[in-house]
This record gives sequence, structure tokens and C-alpha cells, in this order.
Amino acid sequence: MSKNLSELTDEELIAEFQANNTTEAYEILVKRYKDPLTNFVFRFVGDKDVSTDVVQDTMIRFYLHKDSYKSFAKFSTWIYTIATNLAKNELKRRKRKRLFSIHGNNEDEQAFDITDTNHTPDVLADSEIKNKIIQNALSKVKEVYREVVILRDVQDLSYEEISEITGLSIGTVKSRINRGRAQLQKLLKSIYRE
Repeated sequence: MSKNLSELTDEELIAEFQANNTTEAYEILVKRYKDPLTNFVFRFVGDKDVSTDVVQDTMIRFYLHKDSYKSFAKFSTWIYTIATNLAKNELKRRKRKRLFSIHGNNEDEQAFDITDTNHTPDVLADSEIKNKIIQNALSKVKEVYREVVILRDVQDLSYEEISEITGLSIGTVKSRINRGRAQLQKLLKSIYRE
């Protein structure tokens, strides 16, 4: 191969991994997607430990089922679909578990994002407070809207990519994003009034 592996696109790397079982190609893809997927899953489920577990499970499934990826789709769409399905399953499992739980909510959950070390402590502290407020409000948005809002506004995916990940039409994706944003905006307004 003439290019260095790290210079390859995601699709070229997965093709290399599929054809030659090149673990270096797999590791490069894991490095590229681990942090964005962790942020996405955390925003979706609201639990740092669970998001780490879901992303690890996503990477294991990616490794074990690499041959199920087909080149007509973007790799990012495929990996986000895996993570989304695992996150949804985790939410369902937690809801069932909550029905049988005698414990209240875990109030000491902390916001989780990959930290940018280029900012000063005061900017980071302010950012963490805002992050907690947004995460708290986001966790109250209906799940069907939360998923698409996170994919669009946090992960910056296109409507087409979101449509592929969720299996929804583009019109439904746009509608759910608008409804989710409206819910989030209403929740954030009520928080700032308090």
C-alpha cells in the first residue's frame, strides 16, 4: 500500500481490515471514533460508566463483525448504528431494572466529555457547569427526539447519515430534530428562570 495507514479514509481502513485483518487499521479506526462515540453515548444515556461500556462493546462488535460492513455505506454511519442500538438496549434494560429497584436516582452523576486541555481552569469550570445543565435538560427530552438531536447537534451528522442510522425518513428526522430542539429549549428556559 502506497499510503501510510493513518492517511487512509475510514472506508479504506475498514477495507484493509476486512481484506488483510490488519489490526493497525482497526486500532486507527478505534482511535478516530472512541471519543466521539463516548460523547454521543453519554449524551444519550447520561451515565459515564455505561457509555464507556457501550463504546467498548461497540468496538468489540466492530472487530467481530467487520465483514458485515458493506462499502456502499459510510463507515461512520455503520459504527454509529451499532452504538445507537447498544445504547437503546441499555436504556431499555435500565428502565426494566428501575421498575424493580427500590433506590432513588443517582444524583452524583457527573458530566462526561473529553476535556480540551487548551482552556484555562475558569473556562473549563464554567463549561462544566453549562455542560451539566445541558446534559440534565437533554436527559429529560423524549428518547425518540434526544437520539436525533444528539446525532445532529452534538455529533454534527448530516440528515442523510441520521436517516441511515435510525432507519427513519429524512422528513421524520427533521421533524424529530425540530421537536427535540423545542423540548430542549423549553427545558433550558425553565432551568435559567429558577
